[in-house]
Amino acid sequence: MLAVMADPTAEEHVSQVSELCCECGQFHLLLDNHLYNFQDEVDDELICHICLQPLLQPMDTPCGHTYCFKCLENFMQEYNFCPMDRKKLSFQQCHKSSLLVRNLLDKLIVFCPFKAECQQTMQRCELEAHLQNRCPGFKKYKSELQQKKNPNSKGKEDPPARVDTNTPKDPEVPSAGSSLVAESSAAAVVSLGTAEPGLVNPAFEETEEDLPQRTSLVAETTTVEIHREDPEEELGMRIVGGKDTPLGNIVVQEVLRDSVIAADGRIAPGDHILEVNGVNISSVTHCQAVSFLRHPGPVLHLMVLQEKGFSNKTAQQDSSSATNREVIHVTLIKRDRSEPLGIKLIRKTDEPGIFILDLLEGGLAAKNGKLSRNDRVLSINGQDLRQGTPEAAAQIIQTTESRVNFVILRQPGIQLPEQVEDGSTSNSSSSSSNGGSPVHHRRRVDQNHYRRKSTYQKDLPQGYASHEKTVAIKKEPKESLGITIGGGRDNKNKLPIYVTSVQPIGCLFRDGRIKRGDVLLSINGIDLTHLNYYEAVSALKSNAASHSVVLKALEIIPLNATEPSLDMKEQGFSWSPLWITWLGLPSYLHCCQDIVLSKGNLESWGFSIVGGFEESKGNKPFFIKTIVPGTPAFRDRKLKCGDEIVAVNGVPAIGMSNSELIPMLKEQRNKVTLTVVSWPGSLV
Repeated sequence: MLAVMADPTAEEHVSQVSELCCECGQFHLLLDNHLYNFQDEVDDELICHICLQPLLQPMDTPCGHTYCFKCLENFMQEYNFCPMDRKKLSFQQCHKSSLLVRNLLDKLIVFCPFKAECQQTMQRCELEAHLQNRCPGFKKYKSELQQKKNPNSKGKEDPPARVDTNTPKDPEVPSAGSSLVAESSAAAVVSLGTAEPGLVNPAFEETEEDLPQRTSLVAETTTVEIHREDPEEELGMRIVGGKDTPLGNIVVQEVLRDSVIAADGRIAPGDHILEVNGVNISSVTHCQAVSFLRHPGPVLHLMVLQEKGFSNKTAQQDSSSATNREVIHVTLIKRDRSEPLGIKLIRKTDEPGIFILDLLEGGLAAKNGKLSRNDRVLSINGQDLRQGTPEAAAQIIQTTESRVNFVILRQPGIQLPEQVEDGSTSNSSSSSSNGGSPVHHRRRVDQNHYRRKSTYQKDLPQGYASHEKTVAIKKEPKESLGITIGGGRDNKNKLPIYVTSVQPIGCLFRDGRIKRGDVLLSINGIDLTHLNYYEAVSALKSNAASHSVVLKALEIIPLNATEPSLDMKEQGFSWSPLWITWLGLPSYLHCCQDIVLSKGNLESWGFSIVGGFEESKGNKPFFIKTIVPGTPAFRDRKLKCGDEIVAVNGVPAIGMSNSELIPMLKEQRNKVTLTVVSWPGSLV
């Protein structure tokens, strides 16, 4: 197999694609395989017999052949047999090749594609980092590309395209209401000044005091295209809601660090997911939404509704400066977790958010050349930092293993004055990605969690039942129980201990009464409900050594048996209960948290709620549906979409209607204590 050489300067490719691939340094269509110039002849066993190139993302067939993922996927769209032996085949029967094969492929030696400026060779898996950090040819190409894009440093950007959605057509708000729209996004700006039917919205209601400052709440529908090298890789976000819950819509609760969604950087907690691959999911059940979002595939198209905060008159008057800004995505690749980026971050006294003060000479960011002084950091690895602090940004950077994905807002021609480098003023703070301590380090006190008080307890919501069972087993002393567990009161959400799997080798599998998802209450009389994970493991192991074991467990039973089981759709995901499962947990097993919010006289609290007592539907819990950027609830960062409000200033919310809870929230002028229960959203 001869090495196939490709010249990145070839003009004929320019008409097909506009830019070189940042991973392989060569021109190819976005959905096509990367191209490499291999130093040596590659063994035929490592060649894809569809494209006749060394394998990329190798997939094995049941009949023993191996092909590139993209090659096989495209082939199977037209045929139903193996290309080599023509045996009947479906794509679902194929699986990823072994780690050994993938490592052998990653270690193949390739040339840098910029042979005129760089004669280096490296392992295939190292090429991307080489291009981003060390290659003079790629650096020269990026510089020339930037000059072509902005020959006069000021170019007219195309206006964002309109997107037709199924949402009601509200009066359009001028685009100055939000300047955070990426060029590649198709956005439609809508006004949310009035709440949707059934939405209790104490955060958004305006008083006469507010009117000089606030005009309306601005939101955008945006189409986001997510690419996955491994089509079965989880997206890395948690969702709540569904038409079978008080929230109605599907809402992003959390974006996990170093995930596919975090690397893309455009989806944030609080976003409402309206469509998945063209399918409207704004009115589907929670289980159906999970199924849509867990469906494997290399490309995922999402339409999301993103709230941008309140527009104001000064922002509309300053539309000329807003339209001059641009959103830029920058990826820096660290060799290891401890490598510094060489960035100094600072807060300004007159603007919220984080700004780049300086790039250290010789540092990773300076070598990359895409970040500039005075860039405003909107997010890092999907973590929203529009109202963030340098300390929070530094922590995200320091805990990231390799790829650090920045989304920044740039206004050309403005630089920070040199004297701002002294971060000693009381209104400013700065931090460095080199791991140094921030100038003003404000420790956040951990909120205490406690069992839900009897005065806060409620009946199980409609659609759920729970069954407590006692399982007594006689066993051999050395015989294993054969279960794995999750949760624990040391968990971020203070969950009870639950069964994640029942292995086919233990006594509990043979007995058959303990199931995956059961909450473990006690073993041989020892209470497990207050233990952390490691204490529970120790208690289970020590008691499993006896001849007899008595387990008490709680089974949560959804009475709506119309939903299909998600077991088959969860392959490739580490199992944990869905968010809606936790809603059926009895109150005495809940852990509450007090969250104290503070605000100015002219501010709103910044969250919307749904639920409450209705004569036709009875008692429903209150849930947080939306958290508005730039508000006290958003800045505090402890309140999450999907949290249940248990009490306000110690007064139980159980049994209250909307008309009773809203005045209570509005009466609190500057401070309010919310008692909440928080369950982890379903992982997709």
